[in-house]
Amino acid sequence: MSRPTRRTVLGAGLAAAGTGLLTACSGSMSDMDHSSAGSGMSSSADYLGPESKEIAATEALRKPGPERRFKLTAVETPLDLGGGRIVRSWAYGDDLPGKEVRVTAGDTLALTLANNLHEATSVHWHGLALRNDMDGVPGLTQRDIKPGGSFDYRFAVSHPGTYWFHPHSGVQQDRGLYAPLIVEDPKEPLKYDKEWVIVLDDWVDGVDGSTPDAVLAELSKGMGGMDHGGSGGMEGHDMSNMSMTTRKSPSPKPSGPSRMLMGATSDLLGGDAGDVGYPHYLINGRTPDKPQTFTARPGDRIRLRIINAGGDTAFRIALGGHKLTVTHTDGFPVEQTQADALLLGMGERIDAVVTVGDGAFPLTALAEGKRRSAHAVLRTGGGAAPTASVRPKELAGKVVHGGQLKAAEPVRLEPGRPDRTIEFELTGSMMKYDWAINGKKYDPAQRYAVRSGERVRLSFVNNTTMWHPMHLHGHTYALADGGARKDTSIVLPGKRLDVDFDADNPGLWMIHCHNVYHAESGMMTVLGYLK
Repeated sequence: MSRPTRRTVLGAGLAAAGTGLLTACSGSMSDMDHSSAGSGMSSSADYLGPESKEIAATEALRKPGPERRFKLTAVETPLDLGGGRIVRSWAYGDDLPGKEVRVTAGDTLALTLANNLHEATSVHWHGLALRNDMDGVPGLTQRDIKPGGSFDYRFAVSHPGTYWFHPHSGVQQDRGLYAPLIVEDPKEPLKYDKEWVIVLDDWVDGVDGSTPDAVLAELSKGMGGMDHGGSGGMEGHDMSNMSMTTRKSPSPKPSGPSRMLMGATSDLLGGDAGDVGYPHYLINGRTPDKPQTFTARPGDRIRLRIINAGGDTAFRIALGGHKLTVTHTDGFPVEQTQADALLLGMGERIDAVVTVGDGAFPLTALAEGKRRSAHAVLRTGGGAAPTASVRPKELAGKVVHGGQLKAAEPVRLEPGRPDRTIEFELTGSMMKYDWAINGKKYDPAQRYAVRSGERVRLSFVNNTTMWHPMHLHGHTYALADGGARKDTSIVLPGKRLDVDFDADNPGLWMIHCHNVYHAESGMMTVLGYLK
């Protein structure tokens, strides 16, 4: 796709996002309370928007390679969750998850998304350090893809790993609009015989009349005196119409049974496990009643690429009768660690290898704290298939999560003191459902400033009693003390998490909770590169 085509699609209105729009907004931000914003807040400086020349210059440094072309169509369609359980939802084509996109590091990915939905949409490439104007956040890095329209995404893919893509428009991600993105390493050091991509999800859309929009509308009313969240936030704000795209739409009519969840607890998550009681939990789009079966030979070494595409659920996953060797998290290699089970928050990915035994084994993904599970089967020999009710003993063994892992030596961030520290206080409660960052709901004109070339420290301070998987767009950060390179991390209630990254990818970048309902209620903000 040529640059003139992209400019035509984005239009003059988006070009203003990095210049004139900000100037127009800066006056309205002058009376903002900056007391909790940290040193990174700027209300009047000029930022590098998605049409800045620096974006193209940074892309050229990535040396885009051979082009790999794909077409994707967002449609409303019936989906079979297995066993004849049909729901009507939105998806990429008629597959759940959407068909995998697989490229090699160094390739140029060129994908055209056609929007056949009745609402605007977009595609965000979760975990990739890509050019800013391809990041897929309407109202920030691109204009909405209107119904009947299309958009050409084209960017260099520079780093191998396990990634995925999904919309950044409202609660669309909690429908069927998601798919794996696998970036192969042309110099792959791992040795394995087979590979299984495992996509975990919690499912509500189309079940007994439920929709994610109706779930958000119910949650947004809060829990009144039954509060089991934290303190702080935006008292008195009606958040029910907030959207990632900043578009307001009428609240949906109530539909389906109540999905508000109370009493779900997990020690691993620091207490409260989640807000939403989903009717189904899925592995690769299938319910436990009709699970996917993966076949191999005894002794095969299998690579598992595990993606949590859920909206409100952490999963604890184990393969019965086996230990897993963790090799990567969020696309980057780690010092290999053995585990009985793995814990992933929404948006996180973990790769592991396992040498499989002889028989039929359950792959169980426990919806952490929610007393339900997703299920699949690994078969290497004879015997009856394990049922969905099986709970492998490994689930109660050594549980490993991304925050415990150490980065492999080749990908460790070089030591250095931060040039800038930005503190993000996570605020809100279930009582008012007023999730926010630094007590302020999402406003695309509010940016936290960084400069190219800086070492930046982000300090997430969770002053709620709910856990939050925080995600940074366009960068990979390092956890403290040689910790893993990641883009999404669980911040436990009452805890602080410091992460460092090098500011080497100019533009406007989202930071948000990857609980889709927390994000839509306001727990999002923007990191902006200064001119």
